[in-house]
Amino acid sequence: MPDIASVRPIIGLEIHVELATRRKLFADAPNPAHDEFDNADPNTLTDAVVLALPGALPVINRSAIEHSMRVGMALGCQIASVSRWDRKNYFYPDLPKGYQISQYADPVCGPGITNWPINADGSNHTVRIERAHLEEDAGKLLHELPGGGKIDFSIVDLNRAGTPLLEIVTAPDFQSAEQVVNFARFLRNVCRHLRVSHCTMQKGHIRFEPNINCELTLADGSTVRTPITEVKNLNSFRAVQGAIEYELREQPKRWAETGIAFAPGTKTTRGWNDNSMQTTLQREKEEANDYRYFPDPDLLAIEIDAEWQERVRATVKELPHVRTGRWASSYKLDDRECETLIDDPDTADLFDTAINIVGNNHAKTVANLLLQTGMKLAKERGTTAAALGVSAEHIAAIAQMRDAGDIGSGAIEPLFLASIESERGEEPRAAAERQGLIQVRDEGALRAWCRSAIDDPANAPSVADLRAGKQQAIGRLIGAIMKSSAGKADAKAAREMILEMLAE
Repeated sequence: MPDIASVRPIIGLEIHVELATRRKLFADAPNPAHDEFDNADPNTLTDAVVLALPGALPVINRSAIEHSMRVGMALGCQIASVSRWDRKNYFYPDLPKGYQISQYADPVCGPGITNWPINADGSNHTVRIERAHLEEDAGKLLHELPGGGKIDFSIVDLNRAGTPLLEIVTAPDFQSAEQVVNFARFLRNVCRHLRVSHCTMQKGHIRFEPNINCELTLADGSTVRTPITEVKNLNSFRAVQGAIEYELREQPKRWAETGIAFAPGTKTTRGWNDNSMQTTLQREKEEANDYRYFPDPDLLAIEIDAEWQERVRATVKELPHVRTGRWASSYKLDDRECETLIDDPDTADLFDTAINIVGNNHAKTVANLLLQTGMKLAKERGTTAAALGVSAEHIAAIAQMRDAGDIGSGAIEPLFLASIESERGEEPRAAAERQGLIQVRDEGALRAWCRSAIDDPANAPSVADLRAGKQQAIGRLIGAIMKSSAGKADAKAAREMILEMLAE
């Protein structure tokens, strides 16, 4: 067998997104992907439709259709004027009907194209979207009791059965694990900012299934493709990257050992082991005809007219990566600041709203307030900066006071807390005045504090170092001034005055 001269990765991606509608796709039962029912006990989110009881008929959830359309529009997909439902037949213990209602021939969202900055150097890369179709999720098999108790059998939780699931299928347009992970991150943010899913990965709200194979160029110049491997149900970016990198290493070895090349019937399904960082064979992958798709006789086709499409399209606002690009260019935020702010859609909205109130010139300060004080308090309270309860108006006021030199950095957290903890949110300036946080800007008082710090024998080494050009020595003098003024001195003005006085 000829030696392998080079390997070209060929990677596609399937993404399953649980939509956060209040009710399930075809039933009135509550949806566990909605935060109101997030912690429901097993098998409590069911009804006659979910349990497939005789005579129970499905009814389409309009909100799920519109959520799907939003995602499709963000992905550049063609929205179908008519979409139909099919039955996908297979038997599994967590599938009560013995079939899954899905979309095969006529999905809500057809072909599309994205051109997102997912390359390692931040440049754009085109990924074709083949389809984004709606289907109902299956239940869940549990191999231990709720709470972690051991059992030697499996039990079924049907809470998830019937949850609206949007399956997004890309063409095999990725050439590296890094591109796939970057695309997955972008898509997760898009779904969250469109408010269609919480996309909490550890809860299975979004799951990734890469389809991986390679084109091998052999030493004699010929080429051969390895069989496709689909790695199922990955719910972390680490797992996505690890599974792809593992397969790209192993597939050329498997071909060299077996000689099995890509052909119909050679596709396999594998699982991922986070501990060993390896994939393991689960089964040979079914083809579409194995599922015996046929039109669902209980559901009418969905007719999506132009007016409905335009009404939904109006709700698809600025996409997250476009938004962060605007922040970077207009407000000079760096990549880390943009990534942190965009991670929570409510915090991103709070940031933009505060800037709309106070003006672009204060954008950097607003960002610093949220990224430093806001994120610190949010972490302490196990929430997000937006959920703390500080209004955009109060954040704007604090930023304006800070940039005007009315308050120092030490005043920011007390003012956040005053906004959070008082019954209706104390106005920042009133809180600053009440707590004595307004900085003294009287030049005479400031000069007296600076002179006292310079003349204090304890500060003589720092004064000497500063005269010798060691700028870091000024910190001790600023500290002395802040102590003398009970924190009321303007630190920036004090720094300038000290340098001026020492230059005299």
